[in-house]
Amino acid sequence: MKASSNLSWSKHIGEMVAKARSKLSWILSVFKTRDRVVMMNLYKSLVRSLLEYCCPLWDPVKTTEIRLLEGVQRTFTSRIGGLCDMNYWERLSHLKLMSQQRRRERNVILMMWKTYHNVVPNSCNIKFVETTRYGTKALGGTSFSV
Repeated sequence: MKASSNLSWSKHIGEMVAKARSKLSWILSVFKTRDRVVMMNLYKSLVRSLLEYCCPLWDPVKTTEIRLLEGVQRTFTSRIGGLCDMNYWERLSHLKLMSQQRRRERNVILMMWKTYHNVVPNSCNIKFVETTRYGTKALGGTSFSV
């Protein structure tokens, strides 16, 4: 995990995408099959895990970083047999996958829920406040935004 002095995660995201693309290239060169089940198992265990490690901490907001991360999955799904004529969103639907951005959003929500319910330690000192208009809100903290 690498953040710059201004707390930008761009360098970390770039290195992570390079690592994921390298792993993706390795998978495509070593495994000759393009069977959906085999490819999905390899992707989920070897590539997606690299892209999602600690994602509630570094969740990108810049469009360029989001596209960079999404591009790994876009490339991968285009190489699966029988899906090359579909666009990216059709491939995701056919494979029953969420976009990388949607998965990160889901992971952030799950982390906040776990923090609120004391399932995980509140090491960022996030303060939750009950409001009459919007329900519970998170205030303070250092790494999460809601």
